[in-house]
Amino acid sequence: MSMAIAKDTKDWTWVLDRTCPECGYQAGSIAMWRLPSLIRANAAAWLEVLVTPDVRKRPSEEVWSPLEYACHVRDTFRVFDGRLHTMLTENDPIFPNWDQDDTALADRYWEQDPVLVSRELLEAGDAIAHRFAAVTDEQWSRPGRRSDGARFTVDSFARYLLHDPVHHLHDVTP
Repeated sequence: MSMAIAKDTKDWTWVLDRTCPECGYQAGSIAMWRLPSLIRANAAAWLEVLVTPDVRKRPSEEVWSPLEYACHVRDTFRVFDGRLHTMLTENDPIFPNWDQDDTALADRYWEQDPVLVSRELLEAGDAIAHRFAAVTDEQWSRPGRRSDGARFTVDSFARYLLHDPVHHLHDVTP
């Protein structure tokens, strides 16, 4: 059974410049010294989501279930941790494309074990939080680029990243 939904082709980099009208996230309001604790708190908040009885139920066929969103957040932390490492060790790297929707299908998010996803999400959140905690003052301005040409510094990359788990937690929280 195919569990595909329409691909998200939006360019979400606009959240760096204005408040997200859906979740209220304000990228400019984030103090970078708080970033690791904000990431860890978000990862921990998913634990309550992943024990709900309807964790696998989609609100509609076009919207991921809470389990699928949790898998996506886990994988976002993993992918962005790798990208952050690259930004800190290479000069102006270009990130390979990551298609989140293809990953959801290939990894069959809807079939994953919520208990395992909880553990993996906490681990992935902790890993990227730890890497951000080690960023020095000089490194916040290091550049990196997405394959579509979007440009980031470590600072804007951090702000862009944080919107994703915040927004998706909002998506699944009544």
